[in-house]
Amino acid sequence: MKLTIIGCTGSFAGPDSPASCYLVSGEDAAGRVWRILLDMGNGALGVLQRHLDLHDIDAVLVSHLHPDHCIDLAGLHVAVKWDPRGWGGARIPLWGPTGIHDYLSGTHGLPLDPGMHGEFEFHSWVPEQPVRIGPFTVTPYLVEHPIPEPYALRLDYDGVMGPSTLTYSGDTDACAGLVRAAHDADVFLCEAAYHEGRDDALRGIHLTGRRAGEAARDAGARKLLLTHLPVWNSPTRAVEEAEEVFDGPIGLAEPAYTYRIVRHSSGRPAAAVGP
Repeated sequence: MKLTIIGCTGSFAGPDSPASCYLVSGEDAAGRVWRILLDMGNGALGVLQRHLDLHDIDAVLVSHLHPDHCIDLAGLHVAVKWDPRGWGGARIPLWGPTGIHDYLSGTHGLPLDPGMHGEFEFHSWVPEQPVRIGPFTVTPYLVEHPIPEPYALRLDYDGVMGPSTLTYSGDTDACAGLVRAAHDADVFLCEAAYHEGRDDALRGIHLTGRRAGEAARDAGARKLLLTHLPVWNSPTRAVEEAEEVFDGPIGLAEPAYTYRIVRHSSGRPAAAVGP
């Protein structure tokens, strides 16, 4: 499986990156490449088109209903509905928390009937109930964030290069659901929006680098890839906090980089292959 960073800035788009959006791709046994998006935060839709034709999106998976994780789906709706050349494809399968259709329809002031049902095929997550999408099995886990139904997403890939697992934290503070989601993950893509010392009074919202490292350690994850750092955070400090408690490889999500996620016999996943 491959992970391409479309956007990784926390809470709002930064000067060098959109907000949260990640492209996951993998080939099935028949040779078909599947392309799945994890979240579509503000600024993501424009950058995404540098990496794929929008017609090639096989599914969109939304972790929670905050704008920095889903608002650019409003633009994708326009791209599907109003292209004068015609869309020419099926509705885009879209999984997310309960109420995602009402939320997105509200961004355009649309009546709920038909709302965006003509452009997206809506599905609601059921906690810890797996969903099969091509060679991927996606399992949502409830986590801790101040909004109804925040999820971490676990993607188990069974493709031509052998099995591998990616876990995406979404937005969360430390909790048991996060550790279950990341159990034995080859790559744990985990938010680190806060810093130790600066944000100690803010709990139940986001992780620090240290708490992300603790979750990776407790889950037995093989590699930790920190993401969702706001523009005012120090990336170096986030990594240093994680290094205090997690002894596996630690990296920072980099815009436009693609990471090959392979379960090697050494237990170490492959590194980034560049933008």
